[in-house]
Amino acid sequence: MLRLSLAVGALTTTLLLPACAHSPTPRSVNPSTHAGDREAAERLAIRLDSLRQVSRIPGLAVVILRDTTVILARGFGYADLERSVLVTPETPFNIASVTKPISAVVALRLVEQGLLDLDRPLTSYEGFAEFCVDVRSAGSIFFRDYECDRYPLTLRHALSMTANGVPGTRFLYNPPSFSWTSRPMAQVGGIAFSDLTAKMVFGPAGMTRSARIHRRLPLPPALASQLATPYHVDSTGRLVRSEPPPPQGDGAAGGVISTAMDLARFDVALTARRLLSPASQRAMWSAGRSPSGAALPYGLGWFVQTHADELLIWHSGLWEGAYSALYLKAPARHLTVILLANSDGLSWDNGLDEAAVQRSPFAAAFLAAFPR
Repeated sequence: MLRLSLAVGALTTTLLLPACAHSPTPRSVNPSTHAGDREAAERLAIRLDSLRQVSRIPGLAVVILRDTTVILARGFGYADLERSVLVTPETPFNIASVTKPISAVVALRLVEQGLLDLDRPLTSYEGFAEFCVDVRSAGSIFFRDYECDRYPLTLRHALSMTANGVPGTRFLYNPPSFSWTSRPMAQVGGIAFSDLTAKMVFGPAGMTRSARIHRRLPLPPALASQLATPYHVDSTGRLVRSEPPPPQGDGAAGGVISTAMDLARFDVALTARRLLSPASQRAMWSAGRSPSGAALPYGLGWFVQTHADELLIWHSGLWEGAYSALYLKAPARHLTVILLANSDGLSWDNGLDEAAVQRSPFAAAFLAAFPR
């Protein structure tokens, strides 16, 4: 899922954009606090650009929020090296697994409408039996102990990454299992999952520069023409263009093209309770528990981690050799950072059975820039 990818590079161009007409509505804050945030954010911007260069990331979009106030919106480097197109906070990227928090909101909105039961057995949904047979025979690392033919699995197990082994007893990050949850959502919602996402998240949150894509749903031309070009470091150490990620189905684990500012709009909509009730939001951001009471580092579509006695809520995204992303919230500090890159340079070592965002140099820089 995640790995560390650091080398030496020298891309230095930055672009500072003012808030635009599509920016999240700012919330009034104490002027002195606001000024301190701006200074800390500017220092952090310098650090993030330095990390970008070391990590050989061609282009990086960054947005930092204090509650609903955007205190930094910046683009560093290039969305397209060959054409010298600069990254801005409104540059579209493939956000990979940062899609999962968006999909979790769709699920919980369906629950709130009385259409979806997270504890209903997945075997009661059309197609799950076939899915179980296929994955059990595939030999993937995600399904070596996926006992879908032995134990009753539920949507809650899949959304909370507790579907492996005896369901509900331990955490294992399993994107393909999570991806299948789009099918029950589409079945109870009565429309395609991509349409549900547009109706229940993109529209209410004002995410006008976001779209889902899959095999039968191409990216709208206006976004496609501005999509950040993916790159990777080849065997000679050169940054070269990558093939775009392969076409996928209409699954819940990925498939979203978005911008840092649109994800900020999503975050503002969550903070302002325009998407979910307080109870649903608490459920989404609550760590699971094993039968013995031990904390499991995932809620519903989000990593939920305690580090140095601080709650951190986050998700990363990775298309290896193409795109990477990090969306990190420090609730006690009322701070959020969103990072999107057109290479895999934001990735770091994180096992499938752990949550360790503190190992990310970008996350560590963010947390150090705004002391508790």
